[in-house]
Amino acid sequence: VQLQASGGGLVHPGDSLRLSCEATGFTLELYAVGWFRQAPGKEREGILCITQRDETTYLSDSVKGRFTISRDNAKNTAYLQMNSLKPEDTADYYCAADWVCSGQNWNLANYWGQGTLVTVSS
Repeated sequence: VQLQASGGGLVHPGDSLRLSCEATGFTLELYAVGWFRQAPGKEREGILCITQRDETTYLSDSVKGRFTISRDNAKNTAYLQMNSLKPEDTADYYCAADWVCSGQNWNLANYWGQGTLVTVSS
C-alpha cells in the first residue's frame, strides 16, 4: 500500500513538467489528493488539491495560472501539470491522500508518497 510520486527532473525556466502520483494497494478515487513541495531550507508548502468529485482547491497562490491538478481513476493516478516553471519552483514534490482538501492536518493524512525532485535551472 503506497503512493508514489514520479516525473521530476531538471528543466529550464519556462518549461513544463507533469508529475504523477500513483497509488498501489488502495483505490485513490476514494480520496482527495494533495500535492506539496519542500524547497531546501524551507517548510513544506501545500500547492493544489483535487477532491473525489474532481473539484480543485489551490493551497498556494504562487502557482495559480501555472499549475493544474487532475486525476485518472482508471489508472489510479493523480497528476500535477506544471507550466511556466521558475527557478523558485525547485523543490521536492510530494503527493498525499486524505478524505478532504482543507480543514484538516495534512501531516495526519492517510497516505503520503515519497518525493520527486524538480530542479528548474538555466
